[in-house]
Amino acid sequence: MALRQPAWHPPPRQIDQPVLKIFNSLTKTKTEFIPIGGSHVKWYNCGPTVYDASHMGHARNYVTQDILRRIMSDYFGYDVHFVMNITDIDDKIIVRARQNYLFSQFRNSATALSADLLSQVSEAWGSYIRENVSKGLPDEERPSRGDEEVRWPQIAGLARDQSRKLECLKRDEKFDMHFTAADRTLAAIEAARHALSANQSSGDTALRLIDESRDILASALDKKLQDTVTDQSVFRSLAAYWEGRFFKDMERLRVRYPDTVTRVTEYVPEVVEFVQGIIKNGYGYEFESSVYFDTGAFDSSDRHDYAKLEPWSKGNRELLAEGEGVLSSTSGRRSASDFALWKASKPGEPSWPSPWGPGRPGWHIECSVMASAILGDRLDIHSGGIDLAFPHHDNEMAQSEAYHECGAWVNYFIHTGHLHIEGLKMSKSLKNFITIDEILQRFTARQLRLAFLTQLWNAKIDFSESMMTGEVKSLEVTFNNFFTNVRAIISQARAHEDQSDGEHHYNDAERELMKSLYDSKTAFRVALCDSFNTPEALKVIRDLVSRINIYINSSGRKANVSVVEQSATWIGDMLRMFGLGEGQASEIGWGQEDEGAGGVNREETLMPYLRILSSFRDGVRQLAIAKNDDALKEILKLCDKLRDDDLVSLGVALDDQEDGKALVKLVSPAELIKAREEKRLKLDAQAAKKAAAAEEVRQKRLAKIEKGRVPPEEMFRPPNVPEGTYIRWDECGFPTATGSGEDLSKNQQKRARKEWDAQKKLHEEFLVWKKEQESVAGS
Repeated sequence: MALRQPAWHPPPRQIDQPVLKIFNSLTKTKTEFIPIGGSHVKWYNCGPTVYDASHMGHARNYVTQDILRRIMSDYFGYDVHFVMNITDIDDKIIVRARQNYLFSQFRNSATALSADLLSQVSEAWGSYIRENVSKGLPDEERPSRGDEEVRWPQIAGLARDQSRKLECLKRDEKFDMHFTAADRTLAAIEAARHALSANQSSGDTALRLIDESRDILASALDKKLQDTVTDQSVFRSLAAYWEGRFFKDMERLRVRYPDTVTRVTEYVPEVVEFVQGIIKNGYGYEFESSVYFDTGAFDSSDRHDYAKLEPWSKGNRELLAEGEGVLSSTSGRRSASDFALWKASKPGEPSWPSPWGPGRPGWHIECSVMASAILGDRLDIHSGGIDLAFPHHDNEMAQSEAYHECGAWVNYFIHTGHLHIEGLKMSKSLKNFITIDEILQRFTARQLRLAFLTQLWNAKIDFSESMMTGEVKSLEVTFNNFFTNVRAIISQARAHEDQSDGEHHYNDAERELMKSLYDSKTAFRVALCDSFNTPEALKVIRDLVSRINIYINSSGRKANVSVVEQSATWIGDMLRMFGLGEGQASEIGWGQEDEGAGGVNREETLMPYLRILSSFRDGVRQLAIAKNDDALKEILKLCDKLRDDDLVSLGVALDDQEDGKALVKLVSPAELIKAREEKRLKLDAQAAKKAAAAEEVRQKRLAKIEKGRVPPEEMFRPPNVPEGTYIRWDECGFPTATGSGEDLSKNQQKRARKEWDAQKKLHEEFLVWKKEQESVAGS
């Protein structure tokens, strides 16, 4: 009988692995993520409308989306195809491009300040007051034509009264912006009038008036001359410029470039075909060369539902109008909810040929067409800012499902939360935004990313100075210090790795630390499976750092470096996975931005030489300490100079240890110099305080000595006491009778004797001091 292996039984599953769940805007709950194609994930992200500088709202959205994308691909291992569009056809782009073009032409034509130029600016200012500023004013405060400047003092007073200003902002949230532009322009008009009256009409004077009135003039010129702009490159050049700036800003923020970038101008033929498909399926209609989506027909279909994300917003006319753009017409629509698929172009707008006449794509159709062209009729993930949920994303889904005749075009919709700055909502249209360029002058890309990681991706963020200098700075310093110490310990151990002390260094403390590492990995996965809970994931990492620090401090030079290195390597890998990495990816930690050039590892290059230098210093210190000779103090001073001055400029820190061997650290020279100067300032402050205390003691002693200048024999005689206080004294100058001739009472004698004895002691001290001073002067 042939021998067989014994039966094998699979081990019972002890713990269920967490599965990724994502907060899905389509359900407003966390739902298990199940991609259509196994590990292949089709992801479409709404890109920017490029007509102005990128701002903190963009940073919040695109850095956050980058974090989620990295988690999906670099942590969970999905094969993500990340597509992002660039909206380079839009009402905002058209208006801004026309205004810039017309303003530039107007400015270039101004050669001198004239009454005519002043009149044009004044007329534009008056119109701006009536059409824009007046929106926020009470009815009785709204000026009529020709009455604007007379009424301006009252309007200005209202705007500067905080309580009344709040009422104006309730009527029109742009009131403050409109008032500021009008106030600035009026000041320029008054300055120009003064210049004209003084016969100052140079070209520079004219340009100052025009530049200070830019916002108002550009709008007025566009209303008057928009039909004259026929060169389509005017629109494309503006979009191309800001697209380039956008991607440069994203690169500075370390946001990965999309796998595929689409631009609306490159997909116009596909847009036309898509719109034709929607009409063919019965969900679109044409009116005066424009095509609209029939939300009523779509919503009444058994297969479809309109406004899946925010059904409660269907009738929100303000949001619907904002989604259609400032150049859109509302005439000809069957329902207020219907939106433009194709817009007939008016003079002064870019256009492309279509079966309905020259026109351009509507805003919502752009993403539907480009996402479908690249990713097909079903997406795993669609993402964007929460402000796009309705109507943009709801309209996207409706028209895509209408074209593909499918029940669900997107499986998971994820929206990043709003960004508020110091409690106020940021808005480009209100001109109260901070550009990415401005914010990167104050904080690093890593600090901004850390700030976003400390908050839930779909929650509102209140970005503030206290947040950046508090929690974010604390996190960064904690990780920097941790990695600096661990690298130094590893480097020190490797310098002596051929020397064994005969112990394995794997005891209860090491087993506990390894358990903490694996527990942390599990908790980290649980946090990220819980809809990318990065605040909790960071807490897991920070707690592990604390445990490792405790282990290092308690173990000293007996610490198991391998256990520490494993833990630190995982922590660094996870922080880099979040996009926080800088410098060389091969080192322990998350790196530093200024870590040398040409791929040279600064630590590996410098450390052997610095170790020799450190050993020399260790030996000198040990000799000086062992001899216990005052002369050797100079050697110690040289050691301190090496530590505190010579090595600081190289970015080398030496930490003295109990066994007399210094721990060598590589730190930013700027940080070391700052720490050294702070230490010196502290020591100087302590020395100054000590000197002040000594001076106070000296002054008190001088005052006491000065009091002893009078001999006790004279202390009760005039002029040291008022004339007539006493009339008789004994041979020692002690009073025996008061001014009235009466003998001193026993109490008076006792008190006077006490004072006389005290003065005698003070006088004796004075005589000693006087002798010392004479001796010093004589020498």
